[in-house]
Amino acid sequence: MSDEWNLPESGQAKESREDAKSWKLLEKTLLAGVQEQRRSRRWGIFFKLLTFIYLFGALVLFSPMLKLGKAGEVGGAHTALIEVRGVIADKEAASADNIVGSLRAAFEDENTKGVILRINSPGGSPVQSGYIYDEIKRLRGEHPDIKLYAVISDIGASGAYYIASAADQIYADKASLVGSIGVTAASFGFVGLMDKLGVDRRVYTSGEHKAFLDPFQPPKAEETEFWQGVLDTTHQQFIDSVKKGRGDRLKVAENPELFSGLVWSGEQALKLGLIDGLGSTSYVARDVIGQKELVDFTVQDSPLDRFAKKLGASVAENIALWMGFQGPALR
Repeated sequence: MSDEWNLPESGQAKESREDAKSWKLLEKTLLAGVQEQRRSRRWGIFFKLLTFIYLFGALVLFSPMLKLGKAGEVGGAHTALIEVRGVIADKEAASADNIVGSLRAAFEDENTKGVILRINSPGGSPVQSGYIYDEIKRLRGEHPDIKLYAVISDIGASGAYYIASAADQIYADKASLVGSIGVTAASFGFVGLMDKLGVDRRVYTSGEHKAFLDPFQPPKAEETEFWQGVLDTTHQQFIDSVKKGRGDRLKVAENPELFSGLVWSGEQALKLGLIDGLGSTSYVARDVIGQKELVDFTVQDSPLDRFAKKLGASVAENIALWMGFQGPALR
């Protein structure tokens, strides 16, 4: 073996090797620190997610209690308050199930001295409105000592006024919109557009008039007449219920357009007999019922329901309702 292999290592080479070892050690230390930060971040995200799931689960678990609203919080005499807000339709806040349940709870509470329906609604389903109207009449007959008052805030029109007409008395602000006693059902017709696009519509039915509301086919005179008859019948049911609820207070002779679908201000509605006075919820509770303490019996959405609605779960239903594809609406 040659002597060159036994030469002592130079100081520079030794120093270079030690520097390399130092850099490797530093690199390992830095990598370990980064990995530790990543692990900490992952665990932090995990625990935050776990906390969110726990809190959300708790809200869902206790949602039945939250749905009771504020009823029962006040032990003494009170005025029961029930909100009728938004479109009156199935699965909405102002559905018959929600309003009827609230009404029953309010009337059955031994401390209730009077009930107020605070209305802010443009109307909606004649069926849902009819259910609520009938239940108000039944509860008033079953509890003759408890009066029910409707108080209209911004708007109480169409199906909302249908409900209000079942009350002992109706109050509104002088600028509230009241009335709109009529029925509407609307959609769109796309026949001309399809002709321009060269699209051929093919519908197969087992009944001659099964597709008579199809917006992609031209309307037929006899089917239009039939549908108008359905709307007229529903309108007459609406008129009969309002007359039964309001009685001689309505000034029909002075204004033959009372049932034409027009809407009036609260000040005008008072002169027409559509309402009994001008006043707010607090005014009615304090000066008419004589019990200013309000207890809210309105059914509240659960946190899960509110979360779903924020995600747009009910958008499709609302669009269909606005376009008239869910049957007639009182407007």
